[in-house]
Amino acid sequence: MKNLFYTVLFLTMTVTSYGQNKEDMKNFDSNFVHTVFFWLKNPDNVEDRKAFETSILKFMRDSKYAKTNFVGVPPKATRDVVDGSFTYSLVVSFESAEAQAKYQTEEAHNLFVAESSNLWTKVIVYDSQGI
Repeated sequence: MKNLFYTVLFLTMTVTSYGQNKEDMKNFDSNFVHTVFFWLKNPDNVEDRKAFETSILKFMRDSKYAKTNFVGVPPKATRDVVDGSFTYSLVVSFESAEAQAKYQTEEAHNLFVAESSNLWTKVIVYDSQGI
């Protein structure tokens, strides 16, 4: 019983110290930022939007490399310089370009593309490194 307790305690501390937690997700990392804009084929279709949101949120939850993430929709803009033509945006920060490269080939990313690519007509990506 004592060994079981110490094993559970060790595993809990290991997962807690190495896993991504909500506090880590609040610390935006400016080393590498990946910004993606999606235009859905049927942006007014409730079922398509729900399928996309479910898939992208699962992807962000399961990504091993994304340090922080934000999934959003365009607000009602009142300025000419604001482009609100997209359906969804994704902003992800990484500790390095190498981490972002691993993110591109991880299972969670591949599953997201497989589940959702039929829902969009256009995707634009902007990657930036901090100065």
